[in-house]
Amino acid sequence: MADRTDLAQRFDEQRPHLRAVAYRMLGSLAEADDAVQDAWLRASRAGAADVDNLRGWLTTIVARLCLDRLRTRASRREEAIDRLDVTVPDPVVTSPDVVDPEQEAIVAESVGLAMLIVLETLSPAERLAFVLHDTFALPFEQIAPIVGRNVEATRQLASRARRRVRGATASTEVPLKRQWELVDAFLAAAREGDFDALMRVLDPAIVARADAGSAVTPFGRSRRIDGAEAVARQAMSFARLAPGARRAIVNGSAGLVVFIEGRRYAVLAMSFGPDSIRELDILVDPERLAGLELGAVAPAG
Repeated sequence: MADRTDLAQRFDEQRPHLRAVAYRMLGSLAEADDAVQDAWLRASRAGAADVDNLRGWLTTIVARLCLDRLRTRASRREEAIDRLDVTVPDPVVTSPDVVDPEQEAIVAESVGLAMLIVLETLSPAERLAFVLHDTFALPFEQIAPIVGRNVEATRQLASRARRRVRGATASTEVPLKRQWELVDAFLAAAREGDFDALMRVLDPAIVARADAGSAVTPFGRSRRIDGAEAVARQAMSFARLAPGARRAIVNGSAGLVVFIEGRRYAVLAMSFGPDSIRELDILVDPERLAGLELGAVAPAG
């Protein structure tokens, strides 16, 4: 019993790290929590008396569990190949004025939604190799047995993934102050119905994704919109929502949470270039919004 109590304490010390690994792998906070809980069940049954590197051992357990989930997800996606599927990963939302250590661990190195969306396009093995090596610095010798490849093949998995995600971290190169200037310009243009001003703040090749789940919202159903002109037209309808928009840090970058009459309506995550908004990811799924932690971001009053 004493050994189990000691393991539980040591596991809790690693929980923020393990949750960060699982979130990177799965893009879902609920699934990440489930994976970490399953890891605890496995670790507690196995015992850790002979484990020299507890962090590495637990990371491997979580990685295997996430890989199983990703493979199941990929299989289901193949079965639904004819369905238009626009999915925005769970955003991690914090107030610009509040620091939450556990959420800080999740968004370490600015895990933007743009990055997570690109990761969704990778094979499960590519995603695991890239996340574990490039983000959490696990050696390929440790990753190879998890994906069932030799070391060189595992290295190639990460290399292919790296080429795919190049550019998805662009926001990290734009100072937060500049990001807020672009967000404020977007809000002001939308509020005033200034189409030309919207065009100036949006990258010509901007991609906007709206995830409404199974609901039909004022944004319509889940969909993707490409190009500044089309996105600007859609943003013009944002005028009536602008008064309910509140600043928020969304996965490490400037973003917005929108409330209507005190109710959660949307979370907007953005990816930035030096002078424009390059990607706009909008979660408007009422069911997912209801269970989302908003990190002290609240409606006015």
